[in-house]
Amino acid sequence: MKNEDVQFKLSVLADAAKYDVSCASSGSSRKNATKGIGNGVACGICHSFTEDGRCVSLFKILMTNHCIYDCAYCINRRTNDRQRATLTVEEIVDLTIGFYRRNYIEGLFLSSGVIKSPDFTMERIVQVAKKLRLEENYNGYIHLKAIPGASQELIHEAGLWADRLSVNIEIPTEMHLKRLAPEKDYKGILLPMNQIKNAILISKEEQKKYRKAPRFAPAGQSTQLIIGATPETDRQIILLSSGLYKTQNLKRVYFSGYLPVNLYDQRLPAFNRPPLVRENRLYQSDWLMRFYKYKAEEILSEDQPFLDLDIDPKLGFALRNMQQFPVDINRADYEMILRVPGIGVQSAQKIVMARRHRKLNSLHLQKIGIVMKRAKYFITCNELPASTTDWAPERLKRKLIAESVSKNKKLSDTQLSFFTDYKPALPPMH
Repeated sequence: MKNEDVQFKLSVLADAAKYDVSCASSGSSRKNATKGIGNGVACGICHSFTEDGRCVSLFKILMTNHCIYDCAYCINRRTNDRQRATLTVEEIVDLTIGFYRRNYIEGLFLSSGVIKSPDFTMERIVQVAKKLRLEENYNGYIHLKAIPGASQELIHEAGLWADRLSVNIEIPTEMHLKRLAPEKDYKGILLPMNQIKNAILISKEEQKKYRKAPRFAPAGQSTQLIIGATPETDRQIILLSSGLYKTQNLKRVYFSGYLPVNLYDQRLPAFNRPPLVRENRLYQSDWLMRFYKYKAEEILSEDQPFLDLDIDPKLGFALRNMQQFPVDINRADYEMILRVPGIGVQSAQKIVMARRHRKLNSLHLQKIGIVMKRAKYFITCNELPASTTDWAPERLKRKLIAESVSKNKKLSDTQLSFFTDYKPALPPMH
């Protein structure tokens, strides 16, 4: 009966945890030097896919889906009539170790609804991590959700046992957060974020002085923004995430397209599907800021506050700033080469290294691996003339979209022909 009870809790709480996306990979290393269980690997732990396409291999679970809050956008709001369950500390620990031994998972992502009070909930979350580390000698990855409103002592203790902590902002502006979640405010959310940021900085300084100083959340902290539940523009969202990277030293800002789970609430937008394309464009914009040296203000302007859903934001920037192109591959600096559509970070680095030895032409660029079908409109090199002057931005946009659609159609046709033409070998005749 006990196993059936745990199985029921697991099915309810694992399903409820899918709405939190801020848990992609570890980002920290921990060697198994104590002959314990597992280890943390910095390169990440993404090996499986959830039903919505996200790649994770964490045991992703809520401790409880009971909640004292009544947030309009949350499936677990207290006024919803749905199945509720709560796992004990011992049950979560046993499940984590059991799944790890079976090679089902490589880490734990533990979040929770707020039951009784933030301190009551946070104390039990900390107990799970502490029990795993000390009693089970578990060295694998642990990501804990820091509960806004919990005491500073509990937040700090969580960071001593976990690899990463996260505090979800959820709604991009405080005005709309107060409208959809009247019991929450930005002050209560930013307080633990600031505490975690400062503790990480102090820990890094102590590590420089004392080799055995305790590490605090070595994989940093992250947050999640819900997209589409409120009318903020993409520019507001990008500016907020850029500010969070600068002021809170976040490792990641995750974007979650709003899933319409509470259709009866008139405060929420009336649509049936999450804005997945918009979510993807925001992730691409985030990538530009983190790896391509774009400023948030460059990606979108006050005159154009929303991302173009038909093209990626890097191409969108190039088409809006045609005066900066074509880029001379043999002379331009690294930052400008990065801005050419079709050239990635590794390709840009290879170009800068290769041109030290000779002038590069289009054949060299193809061998380096840049996407010439896209890049050729924005570059010039040894024998390749400038092409941008021949194309108006809107016309070039239509052409690139058409080429992309044609390429995708050819790929699908090829895949279809493989299955239709495939004939299994007949068994030999005797």
